[in-house]
Amino acid sequence: MFQRPAHVSWPEVRGKSSGTAQRRHRRSLAPVELVLAALFLVACTPLLAQSRGSSSQRPTLSAVSLATEPELDGNVLDDAAWADVAGSESFVQTTPNEGTDSSERTEVRVGYTEDTLFIAVICYDREPDRIIVSDSRRDASLTETDSVQLVIDTYGDQQNGFVFGTNPAGIEYDGQVRAEGQGGFGGGRFRGGSGGGFNLNWDASWRVATRTAEHGWSAEFAIPFTTLRYPSSENQVWGLNVQRNIRRHNERAFWAPLDRNHSLYRLSAAGTLEDVQAPPQRNLQLIPYALGQGRDAPAFDDTETDSEVGLDVKWGITPSLTLDATLNTDFAQVEVDEQQINLDRFNLFFPEKRPFFLENAGLFSVGSPGEVELFFSRRIGIGPGGVQIPIDWGLRLTGKVGNYNVGVLDMETDEVGGVASNNFGVARLSRDLPNRSSIGALYVRRDGEADSPGFSDRNETFALDGRWGIGEHFDFSAFVAQTDSPLLDGGDHAYRFRGDYSSPEWRIFAEFMEVGENFNPEVGFLSREAFRKASGLLWRTIRPPNAKRMHEYRPHISYSGYWDLDDFHVTGFLHVDNHFEWKNGYEVHTGINFLKEGLKQPFEIFDGVVIPAGTYNDVETQLVFITNQGADVSFSLRSFIGGFFGGDRVRLSPTLRMRAGEKLTSELGITYNDIDLPGGDFETTLGRLRVSYSFTPKLLLQALIQYNDVNDDVSTNLRFSWLRTANTGLYVVYNEINEFGRFARDDDDRTLVVKYSYLFDVFGRR
Repeated sequence: MFQRPAHVSWPEVRGKSSGTAQRRHRRSLAPVELVLAALFLVACTPLLAQSRGSSSQRPTLSAVSLATEPELDGNVLDDAAWADVAGSESFVQTTPNEGTDSSERTEVRVGYTEDTLFIAVICYDREPDRIIVSDSRRDASLTETDSVQLVIDTYGDQQNGFVFGTNPAGIEYDGQVRAEGQGGFGGGRFRGGSGGGFNLNWDASWRVATRTAEHGWSAEFAIPFTTLRYPSSENQVWGLNVQRNIRRHNERAFWAPLDRNHSLYRLSAAGTLEDVQAPPQRNLQLIPYALGQGRDAPAFDDTETDSEVGLDVKWGITPSLTLDATLNTDFAQVEVDEQQINLDRFNLFFPEKRPFFLENAGLFSVGSPGEVELFFSRRIGIGPGGVQIPIDWGLRLTGKVGNYNVGVLDMETDEVGGVASNNFGVARLSRDLPNRSSIGALYVRRDGEADSPGFSDRNETFALDGRWGIGEHFDFSAFVAQTDSPLLDGGDHAYRFRGDYSSPEWRIFAEFMEVGENFNPEVGFLSREAFRKASGLLWRTIRPPNAKRMHEYRPHISYSGYWDLDDFHVTGFLHVDNHFEWKNGYEVHTGINFLKEGLKQPFEIFDGVVIPAGTYNDVETQLVFITNQGADVSFSLRSFIGGFFGGDRVRLSPTLRMRAGEKLTSELGITYNDIDLPGGDFETTLGRLRVSYSFTPKLLLQALIQYNDVNDDVSTNLRFSWLRTANTGLYVVYNEINEFGRFARDDDDRTLVVKYSYLFDVFGRR
C-alpha cells in the first residue's frame, strides 16, 4: 500500500486524450529535430575519442586473495586475515585545504575470498574522543558525520558505479552512480529528479562492521560478488575511489585526488583496483512478502481488513545482465510523500520512492530533471489524486550487453475505481563512450483497454539523447523527443540543448528547451506545457588564501525565462546572489530576485482570491542563514520578502534539527506565507515534524507528522522497521489523517499495516 497524504496537490496525468479515442490511420514522420539530432550525434563522434588522460597519474591498489575470511567486527589491526594485505595511505583534501594531505592518516586494504569482496578502511585519529557521529539510520546522510564512502566502477566505463559507505555507528549506506552523478543541482534521495545522478534508494545485500578505539576508528565492508555487476573476465580491473570525512575539521579527503568542484562520483578521476579474481555469477534471489492491514475510515461501516502475499525475484542471467520480476507488488513500507501547497498554476513534482522502480532508474532517465521527464515511474500504479492502482506483475531487464547499456521494463496494472487496466512498456539502449560521453535512445508506451474494435488507447514516446565531454571541464548534452497520441497531429516534439563548464573556480551553463503544444508523454511528467525556455548560470567560487575563518565566497547570477509558443513571456526569474561560508560550517546567502509573471487568463491562487490576467513585474530579497549542520542542534532559515503578482509576500522557511548522539534525531520545519494581493489577503502554513530513534542500525522507529492549514488537517505516518539485508524484514506502519474545520469528516482515517519480507539467496549467502 502506497498511501498519499490527504488533500495535497498531486501531479495528474496530463494526457491530451481521455479514455479511448480512434487512432488516425497514419504514422507521424519523425520531426526535423530528430533527424538533425541523429546526424549531430554521428558528426560529433570524433570528439568522443578524448580520454581522461594517463591512468598512471591515478593511484593503484591490488586486491589480495585472503587465506581466511576476516572476522567482521571492525577490528582490522588485530585480525590475522588482514596481516599480509598491503594498504594504501595517500589521501588528499578537497575541503578545506584543497590539494594538501589529509589532516589524519587513512589506510585502505582490499582482499577477496571465493564469494566476497572485503574492503577495510582504518581511520586513524589523534583525538578519537572528538569523532562526530550524527545518525545511525540506514542510508542516513554521511555529510554531517565522520564517515567513509567507496565508489566501485566495475565496468571501467568511468561513468557508472556502486557506492558503499558507513560511519562509526556502523550504518549501511549504499547507492548507484549514473553518468558520474550528473543531473543538475537536484538533491535528496534521488539527486537529479529524472533518475540521473546518484540513486540512494538502491538497497543491496552486504554487511559492514565498525570499531572505535585509541587509534581512531575502522570499518570492514563485506560485499558479496553477487551484489555487484561486472564483465565476465576472470581477472577484473575496476575503478575505485575512497572518501573520508572528518567532520570537526569540515574536511573531505580522497584516495584518488579530485578538484574541489568534483565529488566521489567523478569516476573518470578514480584510481584503479587490480587483480580482483571475481567468480562467474550464479545469482538467484527470492523475496516473498506477506502483508496484513486494517483500515477504519468514514466511508466504511466497520473496519476493513485485508491480506496480501507477493514475490520479487532477482536473477543474474549473466554477470552483467539481471532480470527482476515482481508479482502482486505492494509498497506499504514506503514513507508517505511530503505535502506541498501549490501557489502557482503549474504541476508539482513528487519524487518516486518505491524501491522496485528506483533500482537502476538512472538507466531509464532522459529529459530535464523535475521539469520534462520522458519516463516518470509514478504514472505506474498511482492514479489521479494519488489513488493506489494494484500492480499485477512486472518485469525488468537491466545491465550490459557488450558495450551497450540495456533496459527493458514491462508492467501490468489492474482495473480499479473506474481506471482501466494498463500495460506499460519502456525500452532503453545507450552506450557509454570515452571522456564522460554517451549516446542513447528511449521508447515508452502505455496501452489501455479499448472500449470497442477499431478504437485504441495507446500513447508512445520516442527519444534520442547524448552527452559529450570535451576536455576536462566542458560537457554538452541534448535530447530530442516525439510523442504519438490519438487525434493529436503536429507539434508533438520536445528538445533541449545544454552546455556546462565546471572548474574549481567557475561554473557556467546555458540551456535552451522547447516543448510543443501537442507533446504528450502520458508516462512522463511535464511541469508545464507548450513552452520555450532559455536559462543560464555564471558562478564563481573564491577561496581566500590564508584566511583563518572564512572558507569561501560564491557570487553568482542566474536566469530562467519561459515563453509560450506565441512568444508571450510567461515567467522570468533573474537571481543575483552571494554565498558566504565559514570554516565552522556556518553559511549566509544574500540575494535579490527579479520576477516576471505573464497571465493570459486569470487564475485562483487561493480560495476566493483571483489574480487577473496581465503581466506582473516584481522584486524580492532572499536571505538564507545556516548553522553548522554537524552540531547536536542546528538551524536554518530561508526567507523571501518582496513583490508577488502585483502585491506583497513574506515567505519564511525555518528548520530546526536536534539530535541526542546518533540514536535520536529530529527535524522540525515550517513553511509560512503571508500574501497581500489586490484581490485579497491570505496566509498558508505547512508544518513538518520528523523524529527517528535507532535502537540499532537495523532496528528503527520513526514518525512523520504534517500539518496543512489550507485543508486544516494533520497527517501522521509512524513506521517501525526491523531490517535484515537489502531493506527486507519486518515493517509495522500506522497512518492517520485528522481533518478539522469545514473539510472535516465524521471520523478520522486510520490504517495499520504489518508487512514481512525475507530474502532467500539461492546460490549464495543471506
